[in-house]
Amino acid sequence: MSGKLYVIGTGPGGAQQMTPETRAAVEASDDFLGYGPYLDRLALRSDQNHIASDNREELDRACAALKLAASGRKVCVVSGGDPGVFAMAAAVCEAIDGGPEEWRSIDLTILPGVTAMLAVAACVGAPLGHDFCAISLSDNLKPWDVITRRLRLMAEAGMVIALYNPISKARPWQLGEALSLLRETLPGETPVIFGRAAGRPDERMQIMPLGEADASKADMATCVIIGSPETRLIERAGQAPLVYTPRFITRESA
Repeated sequence: MSGKLYVIGTGPGGAQQMTPETRAAVEASDDFLGYGPYLDRLALRSDQNHIASDNREELDRACAALKLAASGRKVCVVSGGDPGVFAMAAAVCEAIDGGPEEWRSIDLTILPGVTAMLAVAACVGAPLGHDFCAISLSDNLKPWDVITRRLRLMAEAGMVIALYNPISKARPWQLGEALSLLRETLPGETPVIFGRAAGRPDERMQIMPLGEADASKADMATCVIIGSPETRLIERAGQAPLVYTPRFITRESA
């Protein structure tokens, strides 16, 4: 008898940023599979099982979860942020697509969460107020030349760009190269937001112009948002500036 499979996102990290719908799924589940730090965000009961794995084992994790659900268990696959944004929902769908026929009949529910770029944007104002895109700088699943082509095209199109997976020990150079590439198209005063651990006790928001943006300000807990030529700063006495992208665009600036 087929069980139930939830795919959830815990939000950017703060307990208050997990949705009530997600909390209900956690309460109802027997088994939890995910990257260890994401599982640690859940206050699981003693009768609930957690199975931690490395963050690079998404497809294996998805297959293990589907096998448990197919056996009749209530299973929860855990991502940070939103499970559909560079996270586990796609891996689960991929596993179903290539897996046995019985996996297609599993009762699957994918629940939305607060993704990092939304949390960072809310901390600094409204940089995503007009057209924007999200790009992962990780080249584990796509070639670097595809990433750079997309960055160049999005900058030329005047889109605000949110960068996920900006830097890691294995990829210490890519964010610096991405920023250099964007400087070829965007004005040096374009605001760049380094948003680290939004909603957590160690939250840190740093805003600097693209011409001075320093890749060393980021780590894997950081979402980097690069404004468009229309993105503006509002200076405020005694407070951090607000960053926003106007909801309108003039023909002259298009």
